[in-house]
Amino acid sequence: MAGAAQVLAEARVPSPQVDARLLAEHVADVDALVLAPAPDAELVRRYATAVERRRRREPLQHITGRMHFRHLVLRSAPGAFVVRPETEVVAQAAIDAVRETPGRVVDLCSGSGAIALAVATEVPGCEVHAVELAPDALVVARENVAAIAPEVHLVAGDAASALPELDGQVDVVVANPPYIPPDAEPAEPEVREHDPDQALYGGGTDGLQVPRVVLATAGRLLRPGGVLVMEHAEVQAAAVRQLVLATGLFEDVRTGPDLTGRDRFVRARRR
Repeated sequence: MAGAAQVLAEARVPSPQVDARLLAEHVADVDALVLAPAPDAELVRRYATAVERRRRREPLQHITGRMHFRHLVLRSAPGAFVVRPETEVVAQAAIDAVRETPGRVVDLCSGSGAIALAVATEVPGCEVHAVELAPDALVVARENVAAIAPEVHLVAGDAASALPELDGQVDVVVANPPYIPPDAEPAEPEVREHDPDQALYGGGTDGLQVPRVVLATAGRLLRPGGVLVMEHAEVQAAAVRQLVLATGLFEDVRTGPDLTGRDRFVRARRR
């Protein structure tokens, strides 16, 4: 495994030792290497193949078929955005909001269903709806919902027009929409070459076309006093606050930090 870690380090994989271990556990189908059987030729071959895929900067989550989010282990596959640790604080903000008044939550641009499933499993008794448009992401989301929280209502649809039957009846709207501007290509090959463009680039010159749609839909869905939580890039904090205020529909608009202290999401209350 040390040799595999060296190979990954030379390829500038961010966490080579951890990835080498996780790949070994995946290939051996064990939760810890101490439980692994003695490697035979086939196991060594499969491990070498997995390490080579990671050396080429294929996401670890695509190789293992799973990704971790808060306390959940989710299905992962090409075509669905690989959810990242910074989004865990976005889910936490939504969880905190729905705990104030347990009720109805809508997760727009749901992707793999990660936020919706975190809310559903951490706030028992709330009603959770998840909306996703991309067919490949929907396949992954359906698998995750079926395996983790079948009571989540997964909707195949556009965030702009979803759930009209719930207008004015939702307690929390949460979203991790695409928000990268067209001229801001992600530096990491795992993101740039493997995450779907539809999940990355938010449209318009500022990357905020889809977030604007989310704001409009949140304004339509939320009851008075309901809470909006929406992820954005660090450099977009001021612009997103202005967008929220410009709708005239929200008050108590503020920015929240991620785990590293960077501006990561906006939280606002429906008037």
